[in-house]
Amino acid sequence: MALLQIQEPGGKQAKPLHRLAVGIDLGTTNSLVSTSCGLRVETLPDSEGEHLLPSVVHYRKDESPLVGFQAKALLVEDPLNTIASAKRLLGKSLAELKSQHGYLPFEFDNSRDDGAPAILTVAGSKDAIQVSADILSTLVSRAEASLKGALEGAVITVPAYFNDAQRQQTKDAAQLAGLNVLRLLNEPTAAAVAYGLDSEDQGNVIVFDLGGGTFDVSLLSLKRGVFEVLATGGDTNLGGDDVDHVIADWIASQMSESTGIEIPSQARLLQLANEAKHQLSDQKVATISSEAWSVKLEESTLKELTADLVRRTITSCRRVLRDAKLAVSDIDNIVMVGGSTRMPLVRDAVAEFYGKAPLTNIDPDKVVAIGAGIQADVLIGNKSADSFLLLDVNPLSLGIETMGELVEKIIPRNTTIPVAKAQEFTTFKDGQTVMTLHVVQGERELVSDCRSLAKFELREIPSMVAGAAKIRVTFQVDADGLLSVSAEELSTGKKAEIQVKPSYGLESSIIEGMLQDSHSNAQSDMETRSIKEAQLDATQLLDAIANALRVDGELLSEAEVGTLAESIKKLESIMANGSSVQIHAATEELNQVSSEFAAKRMDLHIANALRGESIDAVEKQAD
Repeated sequence: MALLQIQEPGGKQAKPLHRLAVGIDLGTTNSLVSTSCGLRVETLPDSEGEHLLPSVVHYRKDESPLVGFQAKALLVEDPLNTIASAKRLLGKSLAELKSQHGYLPFEFDNSRDDGAPAILTVAGSKDAIQVSADILSTLVSRAEASLKGALEGAVITVPAYFNDAQRQQTKDAAQLAGLNVLRLLNEPTAAAVAYGLDSEDQGNVIVFDLGGGTFDVSLLSLKRGVFEVLATGGDTNLGGDDVDHVIADWIASQMSESTGIEIPSQARLLQLANEAKHQLSDQKVATISSEAWSVKLEESTLKELTADLVRRTITSCRRVLRDAKLAVSDIDNIVMVGGSTRMPLVRDAVAEFYGKAPLTNIDPDKVVAIGAGIQADVLIGNKSADSFLLLDVNPLSLGIETMGELVEKIIPRNTTIPVAKAQEFTTFKDGQTVMTLHVVQGERELVSDCRSLAKFELREIPSMVAGAAKIRVTFQVDADGLLSVSAEELSTGKKAEIQVKPSYGLESSIIEGMLQDSHSNAQSDMETRSIKEAQLDATQLLDAIANALRVDGELLSEAEVGTLAESIKKLESIMANGSSVQIHAATEELNQVSSEFAAKRMDLHIANALRGESIDAVEKQAD
């Protein structure tokens, strides 16, 4: 029975309960938390009035960790126990990190069996999940103190290029911090939510998001309240931290030229570099001082030092346009997101590429958190979902290995998520009762050129002739970008499934290389695929003829066997070195040569099947 709300005559209608939910921008350099404040979503400050929380954690023995500005102040004094940019550690192996970053100011725990990067501190071994959880816990405490209540849910933003491992570890960190994750939201998409609703914009918008450690660029179509991501690209290892390292190297080189100057620690160099970078956001010259030594860094010098980094961002911008099949002239606005977009040289490069000045009227540090807060307000039920619709995409194609080491793409790159797609496959060998399913990610045609995600088996397939079984394989990507795969044999309902949670993320070079290689090798990949497919067709025909000869070879004369053997030898020779056209021609020729043999076999087996049957019985069976 439904409950009725009783209201006294003349009384006011009770207001619906406002549920407490927040949006969290878990950044490489800084993090923020936002929530709905009346008609607006705003970021929440700490007790000192600071909205930004430095994503730095300092661990102490037998005490709770320090997070934020207090921890940041100890980066130089105690670098071994102070962890910054932990977001860059998510979803990666220790070997991968060392190959990407070279020097890392930490002592790593080598005793872990899984090879995951865990840092040795006075408080014990701490991995990226734990560090991220401590940052999230601080933001949760700030929000609950401000809102005077326990949080019921949160939307957490991640770079668009975060893969399954990185997204899963972000959710693990949130769970460790006691958060109910309503959704993981791509950072550029969150910016589009905030910017699109504020300006009621229409058209094609580029979201250029350059943060401390990651870079994303997304092309979105904003029409009638629908935010659709048309294409996305970027680099999970490109951001303001890289600018700091370039400047730090330059400072060290300048110091080495001065007699009697002792070069400070890497942590101190990075601190000086970061200060200089911020000075150059609104000045032409930055003064860098260390004890009795000083040098001036001009804006023009910084432009030269960072030319390669900026060029990498523009390369991604160009690729996103190509993926969406749009031109620069089709772009209506460019939205700048992330603290690193305050650098004039970045804004100038973006303006030059797109031929128009980017929009910067929303604080680039806060816009992602605000967008996440708006989405959290909708998902928790405080705001109608009818006000806008958010359509996100998966950044790389997902597929399965088929015979010949070929990739069959089931969910293509830039498909709107959440999504579920199914495709039917079959067995290749007679009597096959087990099928191994290999899930891969990438844009190339061969398995060896793509990334392996997972393998699992479907067993107890009924024994049938090759091609008779029907196996439906279903790929499902949820709103957080996480993948699950299932396989079902349709006649029996036998099923196997797997949640794809790879141990580590992709190297930055692989992420960029996947898309570059798919374009530069497109023609050769398709030629290779067509040859492989022709070889598979030929192999199936050769196997069928070999099996037929074993069973009914006596139906052929010696001369017919010789003719058939000659055609088989010719096909096998062409299969080794021929083109797909040549293989198909030789296969068709063997088909023609063997057609009489196939007809004799059919006559024989029909005769055997009908032997001893009356005409009336045969007609009755036919009816």
